[in-house]
This record gives sequence, structure tokens and C-alpha cells, in this order.
Amino acid sequence: MTDQGPRDRGPISSRQVVLVVEDEPLLRMMAVDLVEDAGFEAVEAADATEAVRILEARTDIRIMFTDIDMPRGIDGLMLAALVRRRWPPIEIIVTSGFRTFNDIDLPVRSEFFSKPYDRAKVTAAMKRMAH
Repeated sequence: MTDQGPRDRGPISSRQVVLVVEDEPLLRMMAVDLVEDAGFEAVEAADATEAVRILEARTDIRIMFTDIDMPRGIDGLMLAALVRRRWPPIEIIVTSGFRTFNDIDLPVRSEFFSKPYDRAKVTAAMKRMAH
């Protein structure tokens, strides 16, 4: 028997890339699973600073999926505004377990989901954003 390593998910270039920004490791892992189950490639960041570094290094990110409430550096709303200014083509999904849609000012072409979010609705939003 040969070791086949991680399961083959096909060529990376055929799947659109979603940047998942979540400071809580378990929630980040669950969000990555959601993104991959929806057919996208997930790239992880533990905070906004790491997310910006990734965005500066990669040109293939199409969607950012971010939590609002992150303890280090800027929060997810400030990150969303920064992404809209610096990388306008990137679509944005914002989530929070502590805030509601009425409490926040989203950048254009962004969608908000309260935690716990409905996986089917988030998946549908990602697929719409990916066209």
C-alpha cells in the first residue's frame, strides 16, 4: 500500500479562494469546513493583521469571510472597510455573535450573518458572490 497523503481536492486553480478570518480556532475550523464543503478553497487568518498580509501576498482571493469581534488589532468591520478600499473586487461576508445587522455599517457588496449562522444561507451567499 502507498500513502496517498491528504485527500485530493482537485487542482487548486479550479476553485475560487475564500479568506476566512476568525480568532477563535474552533470557529475558524468550522468556517473553513463550511467554505470547503461549499466547493471553495479556504485560506485561514487568525486576525486582521494576518489577513492583510495574506491579501498583500496573494492575488487569487475572491471572497473574505470575517468575524467582527477580534481582540488583536482592527476588528472585522474595519478590516471589511479596508478590503473594500484596497481590494475592491473582493466580496465580503461578515459574521458576529454579539452584534446585529442594525448595529453595523457594512461596506457595499457585503453580507452579514448573525452567529450561529445558517450554513445553507452562507453557502448560497458565497456561491452568489462567486457568480
